Amino acid sequence: MEFDRTGIILYTLEYNNCVEFYEKILGLKKMFEGKNLTCFKFGQAYLMVELDDEYDGQKTGTERTKMCLRMNVPNVKILSDRLTSNNIEVDYQEHSWGTIAKFRDPDGNLCAFKDSSKFEKQISDFK
Repeated sequence: MEFDRTGIILYTLEYNNCVEFYEKILGLKKMFEGKNLTCFKFGQAYLMVELDDEYDGQKTGTERTKMCLRMNVPNVKILSDRLTSNNIEVDYQEHSWGTIAKFRDPDGNLCAFKDSSKFEKQISDFK
């Protein structure tokens, strides 16, 4: 399997401070931004800083999911179905901004597929 793009999503409670850090201190260039997310060029990949809006205030810092390994693909549904057929639990979601499928690797790390076409549109619309 070959991916169109890969990226890392950082889920943060300190959204504004992290965006400022990666943009002003590290000098990363914005690819696009939304209400609660900013996507930066990160070598041949991307780094998406996103507000952790799923935090319920109950989990400690070490229990919170803080990162997601993202793989952009042409067809999220096909790969989601492949995972499901291999007894891997998948959270498949269709949104106006794109389709994603979240799942965990054998060690519990969060991974996700994202449809390439809508991601590329977000970039071109920002320019």
